[in-house]
Amino acid sequence: MSTLPWLHPDRVARLEQALRERILILDGAMGTMLQGHALDESGFRGERFAHGHDSRQSHADHDHAHPGGCDLKGNNDLLSLTRPELIRGVHEAYLDAGADLVETNTFNSTRISQADYHLEHLAYELNLEGARLARAACDAYTAKTPDRPRFAIGVLGPTSRTASLSPDVNDPGFRNVTFEELAANYRESAAGLIDGGADIVMVETIFDTLNAKAALFALSELFRERGARVPVMISGTITDRSGRTLSGQTAEAFYYSIAHARPLAVGLNCALGAADLRPHVQTLADIADCYVSTHPNAGLPNAFAEYDETPEQMASVVAGFARDGLLNLVGGCCGTTPAHIAAIAEAVRGCAPRRLPDASREAA
Repeated sequence: MSTLPWLHPDRVARLEQALRERILILDGAMGTMLQGHALDESGFRGERFAHGHDSRQSHADHDHAHPGGCDLKGNNDLLSLTRPELIRGVHEAYLDAGADLVETNTFNSTRISQADYHLEHLAYELNLEGARLARAACDAYTAKTPDRPRFAIGVLGPTSRTASLSPDVNDPGFRNVTFEELAANYRESAAGLIDGGADIVMVETIFDTLNAKAALFALSELFRERGARVPVMISGTITDRSGRTLSGQTAEAFYYSIAHARPLAVGLNCALGAADLRPHVQTLADIADCYVSTHPNAGLPNAFAEYDETPEQMASVVAGFARDGLLNLVGGCCGTTPAHIAAIAEAVRGCAPRRLPDASREAA
């Protein structure tokens, strides 16, 4: 995969230059911002799904495309099609706050995850439009300040299934998804992200490394088919204070399991707040031969599943990461807002980015 040429060499060159110069700022939570709009069922459906089916499908396909009795409320990814102005607004709010990179609204845009809403047929379109929205926002802000380019990260979420663990406690050997099914899902979604203009593809919130391997395999096949590649970021999630992923790996084991893909960056996000992630980010910073990223939650959720860590509190912790040379990219996950990202951007301003162990890695 690393022997193929870049699909957009000029963009990659500008990204690499920015990474050498400073710590880059990722955006914050998409879901937290969308929840603030308090959309009801009709708000999610928009005109396209107002009548209980996809109006762009033929009548013969209605039952297959979307049974009328299925609620769509909560399907945030669908808003890229039904309320694109909201998604563009979130991207712009984070860019205003100082983000250098914004993530597409595609965390659940695989056939597997959209099956919960009977909208599997939208997988490619959701990724295509999600990437187009992020691309347009980045291009508009880059045009304002050409010396500071912005980049669109195409997000591949973990899906709602796990290849390593059984969903049935009474049958440990049972699996409800195969490696091949995951790879096919990821390949379709990644194709949409790339066609929509994503600069980077990030395999994100990895709780099962076998799922991630399926995504990386799919990307390698897609790149080979197209004869060109885009940079890949990989971000795992430590599920609790045991310091392991859901499938049982430490941060070190996780890194060595995916290092063969030669990612642009490896990191950790979600599940924990910045303070609890600190030792695990330190581990990656010590061993990774690529850039290191983190976008933690705004602390741990409270009894109401809300996040209480203020922008100032979170920024204070992240500033310590930066001063100690652990970071190349930093942002926020669940519970974070543009205020959190603005505080983080200010806190790490002037801190030198983490140096790669081998400078030759930058040219790989």
